[in-house]
Amino acid sequence: MSKTSECPECGEALTLEEGTIQGEIMQCPSCGVELEVTSVDPFEVEPAPEEEEDWGE
Repeated sequence: MSKTSECPECGEALTLEEGTIQGEIMQCPSCGVELEVTSVDPFEVEPAPEEEEDWGE
């Protein structure tokens, strides 16, 4: 049985690919937003945290 979740941005159905691990970043095939896998059982995603510039500090 495949595990599915929903993109929080556009509502697209996402399927958990075999070998996907918690913390992995994936991209929604519909809207292109980057998503972080927060759980694989049950399969859940959240928008990935924005990377901040460090400006050499």
